[in-house]
Amino acid sequence: MRKEKLGRWIFAIPMMALAIATIYPMLYAVNISLKSRREYVLDRLGPTTEIMLSNYVDAWVQADMGRYYINSIIATVISVGIILALASMAGYALSHLTFRGSRVVFLVILATMMVPFQVIMVPLIKVLGDMGLMDSFPGLIVAYVSQFLPFTVFFMTAFYSGIPKEITEAARIDGNGLWGVWGRIMLPLGRPALLSMGILNALFCWNDILIALLIMQSPSNRTVMVGVSALRGQYPDNIPTYLAGIILVVLPLVIVYIIFQRQITTGVTAGATKG
Repeated sequence: MRKEKLGRWIFAIPMMALAIATIYPMLYAVNISLKSRREYVLDRLGPTTEIMLSNYVDAWVQADMGRYYINSIIATVISVGIILALASMAGYALSHLTFRGSRVVFLVILATMMVPFQVIMVPLIKVLGDMGLMDSFPGLIVAYVSQFLPFTVFFMTAFYSGIPKEITEAARIDGNGLWGVWGRIMLPLGRPALLSMGILNALFCWNDILIALLIMQSPSNRTVMVGVSALRGQYPDNIPTYLAGIILVVLPLVIVYIIFQRQITTGVTAGATKG
């Protein structure tokens, strides 16, 4: 019993330290965002004595955060929808259909996952510029899809590989074509993985700053992450307002994760075990 308790503490103490190290920066940012500029200068580490909600109002109104929110929602929703549709179809094809070159296609998809975005950054911007897609939502969506699609295809292929082929063969015998099997069988069975990938890709798109900064060059087309980074230059001596803007950006992510954390864990675990 003593050895078991000692083993639990050996694992518990580092986990507690990791949890504190993760939570403390967020609590520190919330505390600073509620301070006045004067109180921040006088006492940066102490708890706030007066709640300044006006910092959030300034960050939202004066920095035009509402427009940035709408831009991010448009880019994220459309990109994630396209990624899930293409990844689901590709995962079904690579896991259940036999065609010449399927193995090569899968290996190429794996290879693209190894290439950092910084390597293809200049060619991608050149291609989008030649196509007239710079500083536009179609260009940003194309960049997001090309960046996040390979991993989603790999994940969906691994998930669908765990579905017995007898199910799809029985559906084909019942008169369903390829689209019928995909829509009636694969999509419902792949719902946990699709939900997990949808949430993760939404977080990736929402958190992105490099791709959006390169493509969306005009201030009116900025995404929320680019907009909040611009707050640092807009309020160089007003850190509470800057941190209030960061809290406004991070809050939706925290809410989404709290609501869907079980679905994320279940889907990712299922995809890992079925691969």
